[in-house]
Amino acid sequence: MTGAAGALWWAMRLRWKRRKLLWRAWRAGRDLLPVADRKAAIRPDAILAFATIRNEIARLPEFLNHYRALGVDHFLIVDNGSDDGSVEYLAAQPDVSLWHCGGGYRASRFGMDWLMALLWQHGHGHWCVTVDADELLIYPGHERHDLRALTRHLDAERIEGMGALMLDLYPTGPLGTTDAPDDAPLTARLPWFDAGPHRSRRILPRRNLWVQGGVRDRVFFADRPERAPTLNKLPLIRWQRGMAYFNSTHSMLPPRLNLLWDGPGDPRLSGVLLHSKFLPEIVEKSAEELHRAQHFVDPAPYRAYHGSLTERPVLHGPESVRFRDWRQLVYLRLMGRGNWTGATDQDVGD
Repeated sequence: MTGAAGALWWAMRLRWKRRKLLWRAWRAGRDLLPVADRKAAIRPDAILAFATIRNEIARLPEFLNHYRALGVDHFLIVDNGSDDGSVEYLAAQPDVSLWHCGGGYRASRFGMDWLMALLWQHGHGHWCVTVDADELLIYPGHERHDLRALTRHLDAERIEGMGALMLDLYPTGPLGTTDAPDDAPLTARLPWFDAGPHRSRRILPRRNLWVQGGVRDRVFFADRPERAPTLNKLPLIRWQRGMAYFNSTHSMLPPRLNLLWDGPGDPRLSGVLLHSKFLPEIVEKSAEELHRAQHFVDPAPYRAYHGSLTERPVLHGPESVRFRDWRQLVYLRLMGRGNWTGATDQDVGD
């Protein structure tokens, strides 16, 4: 089937797929049990953050403080069976609404069914940040211009969202160690990253981007690069009912949303998600994941990966770059500025 008839057939098929995802979300929403319900405090112009968590007490203080500093007004969080104090900590936060769900993380499309239920009910018309607890979003000029300023710019440009590269940070020494104490900022504890190379391509019919590369590609998947993690995400969206995350936050429907960003090298305004996966608990969590098998569609091929993490490898090497700030990431073309006045030419240097 080719030409106009083929395009129409694919459009209908993707529309049906989107409706199926929305139906899954509606059904998953019935399984969410409220723990702390503060939704009444959400204003019509509030910027919202959505996340699914499990045993993230070590990350939650910096996670909440980082997004509060960026201008998030309210957090809507699903807990998937934490037993480390995360539930009690979140339930005490005045800007957090918290739900519990004990279902399978993989069966819920890695928490996306639960989050889409909340996005459908509470995100419509809001700028929404959808991230994991180990992801801290930054963008050009973020320390001076909060998300309210950024989203005003996007609204003025009639841009529906912003893409971001997930950037793995890691320590100088073996996994299980850090370069600074626990109360230091993430980029002091894990100060290194791989600036590239990255591979980017578009996949039909959704036109979704697929970016791979970075340190995990270099260390763990050099002999099978097709299995390296996907690094592109769409974490900031002006949410409308009818939108759906397709594959975690890597891609979306309708397909036009996947064209918001073309990956590293795209000059349009974009961000970076500083990824704290390699904090010390990665060793224990990887051992647990060998038994839980909840983080991949087909977990079996990734058992060797999780097994390697438990051996505490050293990720630092000649390719490693020490993190400095967002200006460095713009210079390295890992994020773009577009015509965003929050980051001027004088801000970016060698």
